[in-house]
Amino acid sequence: QVQLVESGGGLVQAGGSLRLSCAASGRTFSNYAMGWFRQASGKEREFVAGISRTGASTLYAVSVKGRVTISRDNARNTVYLQMNSLKPEDTAVYFCAADLARGPLRSEYHYWGQGTQVTVSS
Repeated sequence: QVQLVESGGGLVQAGGSLRLSCAASGRTFSNYAMGWFRQASGKEREFVAGISRTGASTLYAVSVKGRVTISRDNARNTVYLQMNSLKPEDTAVYFCAADLARGPLRSEYHYWGQGTQVTVSS
């Protein structure tokens, strides 16, 4: 199975930017649709963005569309989430996810990373 490790989280002021990375290992990365989810304290995990195997197709949650870009580098086995114009309500643990599918997917991911904390101060 594929192993996923997120990085790039941290504390940022409202209006700032962060780029999250998710490094994959263990299987052929380009066979997997990839996604990002987030879970705020006391709330359910929610979909943020998804990208197809090749990177040609993407999906975004309405709440982040226009502020967030998902991308992937299959040569580096890495998926990225560029987040701009961050808001305090973006504060959450962000998780990387993978599934052996063409994608992009909003759900039904079978493999998950441990998450990275993003905190946006007002």
